[in-house]
Order: sequence, then structure tokens, then C-alpha cells
Amino acid sequence: MRSSNDRHTADDTLFIGEIVGVHGLKGAVKVRSHADSPTMFDAGRILQLEYLDGRIQPCTVAWAKPHGRGMLLAIEGVDDRDGALALVGSRILVDKAMLPELEDGSYYWFELIGMAVYTAEEQFLGTLETILPTGSNDVYVVRKGEEEILVPALASVVQVIDTDRRRMEVVLPEGL
Repeated sequence: MRSSNDRHTADDTLFIGEIVGVHGLKGAVKVRSHADSPTMFDAGRILQLEYLDGRIQPCTVAWAKPHGRGMLLAIEGVDDRDGALALVGSRILVDKAMLPELEDGSYYWFELIGMAVYTAEEQFLGTLETILPTGSNDVYVVRKGEEEILVPALASVVQVIDTDRRRMEVVLPEGL
């Protein structure tokens, strides 16, 4: 739940990680990142911390570096272990307005997930539920009830993406 004085809504922020522990004595925290790129945690970037009680507060990244399967993060103003312990369990959000602009024809996953997917003949295939990254191209998991279709994210298959109407049009390859 968000506090009443919070100017953010779920629609204008993106969940990019969570604080799962502390590291050392100088206030660094361990982060499980859900961001595509480590640049989301670059020094100087302003992020939002959503505490366990629902409060949201801006913070500035002092530094970040990879650590195991996650990363270590130092937040300006948090300079001891006790301060870091108070952050464990917090979610890390970024304002969508702060995301880098993508080139034409490229989309953030959050823009695609939830879209209605149709064939060129206007047959409703389902809703894009999740995206699977593969080596060569992503695969869109489209679900309608119990039925699931895997759609390769290729220009020859995905003909139209309309983010305003939340709609995608595809031409399925033979056999799908």
C-alpha cells in the first residue's frame, strides 16, 4: 500500500530490484536486480525505495557493482550497517520517465506484457503473459484460458505493435 502523500502510482514507476541483505559495515546493501541493464544502478541515478510499510522515498546511488548473482549498492546517506539493515526487504523502483529512450521499433517488456494478441485475420489469440529471452530472439508467451501459444518475437511474425491500443498483430509461422 502506498502512503497518501506519495505522488507516484504503480503506472509511473517500474520495479527493478529488491534489497535482500547487507554487506560489510559501511552501509552497502545486497540487491537482487530485475533490471535488464546494470546501468539502471549507475552512480548518481535517483531511484525510489519502497519500504515494507509502503512508504516511498527517493534515494541517490553512490556506487554499484556486480556481486555473485546480484549486486552491491551504496546509497548516499546510508553509511553504516544499521542504516543498511533498515532497508532490507525494500523494493527498488525507477521512474519510467527516467528510462532511456529506445530506438523506433524497440519496446520495454512492461510495455508489451498484457497486450491483446490477434492474427492478421482478427482472430484473438490471447494476452501476452510473459517474455522468454532466448539466444537469438525473445519468445512471447500468449495465453487464452488454458491454451498457450509461443510466438517468436521476429519482424516477420510480429506485424503491428500498438502501445496506445495495447494490441499486437502477428502472422503465425506454419505449424503454430
